[in-house]
Amino acid sequence: MYSDPKDCLYCQNNQTQKDLMIEIAHLRVSRAFLFKEQTYHGRCLVAYDHHVNDLNVAQVTRAMQTLFHPEKINYGAYSDKLSHLHFHLAPKYVDGPDYGGTFQMNPGKVYLSDAEYTEIVNALRAELAKG
Repeated sequence: MYSDPKDCLYCQNNQTQKDLMIEIAHLRVSRAFLFKEQTYHGRCLVAYDHHVNDLNVAQVTRAMQTLFHPEKINYGAYSDKLSHLHFHLAPKYVDGPDYGGTFQMNPGKVYLSDAEYTEIVNALRAELAKG
């Protein structure tokens, strides 16, 4: 089942998207976002510019590793209800939430101040600009 781009929060840049995430950067063929719910410190999402079924997330992963030093980054690619390919990038830390298990989609536990979001977004932008 494919969703209609008219109903896609990534294609429409709608309020639902803005409530869930902050755009970090527009990359060559995708956009990188910081997920507002930060139980997994540094959690990002990468969405392709258009409705497609393939995506490379290596550039954002390298930036996250440099800035946040996670033990591992878990990837989640889901398209049950929204066929716009996108990946959740959840940094995992040895003493952090769900280490050794699957990250929760939206645990709703950790939100940051606007200044903290700005600091993370600016650091990721600077790291991504390095190429």
